[in-house]
Amino acid sequence: MTEKMNVESFNLDHTKVKAPFVRLAGTKVGLHGDEIYKYDVRFKQPNKEHMDMPALHSLEHLMAELARNHTDKLVDISPMGCQTGFYVSFINHNDYDDALEILATTLTDVLAATEVPACNEVQCGWAASHSLEGAQALAAEFLAKRDEWKNVFGE
Repeated sequence: MTEKMNVESFNLDHTKVKAPFVRLAGTKVGLHGDEIYKYDVRFKQPNKEHMDMPALHSLEHLMAELARNHTDKLVDISPMGCQTGFYVSFINHNDYDDALEILATTLTDVLAATEVPACNEVQCGWAASHSLEGAQALAAEFLAKRDEWKNVFGE
């Protein structure tokens, strides 16, 4: 990795990070001054483990729906293609600790869920690929290590 690339995460040395963690991956300012804060919410250790797609898919649905019960600043929750985490974006919300609290509260809600929202062919592009139990296991595992979330490099 010698030259800086356009994609922020391609400039991150994935061999140096220690999941789980939540890091501010970038900020953008819009034409009218709105600010977007994008967080790297890493559940699994890069190149060592990954989330199974049905569990990841269900966790995405659950977090996307349930997080909005706790904030109107959420823009998006997007799974990473490598299946190791999510990008979570907020607008005009630069409070890292509050972002962590929103994530923790949302994941606690996931543990109490009895179904995956929008898990049907009308509302989802691959409705057969879901696992509520898998999503809840991922949420429980991530929550159990909350004291590690701020420590990106395991120091």
